[in-house]
Amino acid sequence: MQSIKSIISLLLIIAVLIFALQNVAAVEIQFLVWSFSTPRALLILILLGIGFIIGMLFYSIAFRRRRH
Repeated sequence: MQSIKSIISLLLIIAVLIFALQNVAAVEIQFLVWSFSTPRALLILILLGIGFIIGMLFYSIAFRRRRH
C-alpha cells in the first residue's frame, strides 16, 4: 500500500512539474499595495509548496488528536 501511495505521489509531482514548465509566461501579482511580476511556473510551484505544508500541518494536528 505504501508503494502505491509513493507511485501516485511521484506521478502527481511529475504532472505538476510538466504543467508548470508549460506555463512560463510572466504574470503580475497584486496584493494590497504591493505589485510584482513573476513567472507563472514559479507561482504554481510556490503555491503547491504552501498547500503541501498546510496539508501536512493539518494532518499532524489530526494525528495528534487521534493519538490522545
